[in-house]
Amino acid sequence: MSELTLGVIIGNRGFFPDVLARDGREEILRVLKEEGYRAVCLDTQETKFGAVETLAEARRCAELFRRHRDTLDGALVSLPNFGDERAVANTLRWADLDVPVLIQAFPDDPQKMLMGARRDSFCGKISACNNLWQYGIRFTLTREHTVAPSSRSFRSDLQMFAATCRIVKGLKNARVGVVGARPAAFNTVRFSEKLLERAGITVETLDLSEVFGRIQRLRDDDSEVKAKLDRIENYVPTRGIPSASLSKMAKFGVVVDRWMAENELVGTSVQCWTAMEEFFGVVPCTLMSMMSNNLLPSACETDMVGMIGMYVLQLASGDPSAIVDWNNNYGDDPDKAVIFHCSNLPRHFFEDARMDFQEIIAGSVGRENTFGTIVGTLKSGPLTFCRVSTDDLHGRMRAYVGEGEITSDKVKSFGGYGVVRIPGLQKLLQYVCRNGFEHHVAVNRSHYGNAVVEALGNYKGWQLYNHSADAR
Repeated sequence: MSELTLGVIIGNRGFFPDVLARDGREEILRVLKEEGYRAVCLDTQETKFGAVETLAEARRCAELFRRHRDTLDGALVSLPNFGDERAVANTLRWADLDVPVLIQAFPDDPQKMLMGARRDSFCGKISACNNLWQYGIRFTLTREHTVAPSSRSFRSDLQMFAATCRIVKGLKNARVGVVGARPAAFNTVRFSEKLLERAGITVETLDLSEVFGRIQRLRDDDSEVKAKLDRIENYVPTRGIPSASLSKMAKFGVVVDRWMAENELVGTSVQCWTAMEEFFGVVPCTLMSMMSNNLLPSACETDMVGMIGMYVLQLASGDPSAIVDWNNNYGDDPDKAVIFHCSNLPRHFFEDARMDFQEIIAGSVGRENTFGTIVGTLKSGPLTFCRVSTDDLHGRMRAYVGEGEITSDKVKSFGGYGVVRIPGLQKLLQYVCRNGFEHHVAVNRSHYGNAVVEALGNYKGWQLYNHSADAR
């Protein structure tokens, strides 16, 4: 993941010892450096101890942040003492950064409660948040009201906040692409391009006829085709797959790669059946799997907003995401289910994987026309799930998010499959059905649910259901 840059505001208040601001600044900047974050902060020569208290200092700090506007991913307000709430709020208003803001307050030592050593940051944080609320500035809180920067708890808060920053930044002016038309049998993946555009996400389209036409212009000995074929054969075992099918996959991959590069797209959704199989003779799953594994998420059945969920989770964790079906119960355990797709899951998810044919539609279009799926069992480990949807009836973006685990339970199936355990799963499924959500859900091998909640619910303002909080 790329290094993040945070604009740092050190709060100060003259009623309290200035030395706390000085020492606090040194500690917070040291911790940021240790954790791999760049900091933009007033120098100790610009204001007293590089802190912000007066109106003039707030303007100076805001100007500093404006000069670095293009590189700042977020802002951190650190309160070594009570801090001047007006200075904090004015700095952020005048800087006009439109980035996430984390509020941190230093803890007091019960043995140092006399003037000269006491901080009162506990109280100052409430005042600072009150002013930000009045100013209409959204912010993120640490899990503990006061927390030392060098503590494990704060370092974890920083990690989650950084994920929130990546999501917010990644969704800003994002460009995504749909290849082909929605499969007629899948009303569930309908979505509103206009609501996505209002949310800052632009959708580009490419008809399958154009894809097939461009493929016809490619020769088997084209250097890009040969390079793509090599990458396919090095990606998963292809034993038993006809060479003609592999060549078609390579050409499809080259055409989509070029289109994505030309249009600066961060992800795609693809009409994966049945026109691809009937009129081209392969499934696109392997190419979609490779794109997702290379952090260019791709969802099947033209599930564009499903892909947005994949992208959100990828931004949070820095690792590939997949799109799956909420597919089967697992025995009589109410908190377990089988997730499945037929499949285009990235290799990152599998214990082992191989290329095969698509068993679901082979009977209708012929086995020879369905080579290209990725088959295997999912690795056990942490799980964050997210579903993004456009609520056309109410003109808003919405989502749900939660955490669980991929278990080591084994099932016999085809495609890509595994068993998940999610506390309160039955309540989640009730929510999904009653609120008209899709049968697809994006998943990621991580635990970044809190970051998604902050990014989508707090900063993006989408309607959001946090299942993990509700299930506790």
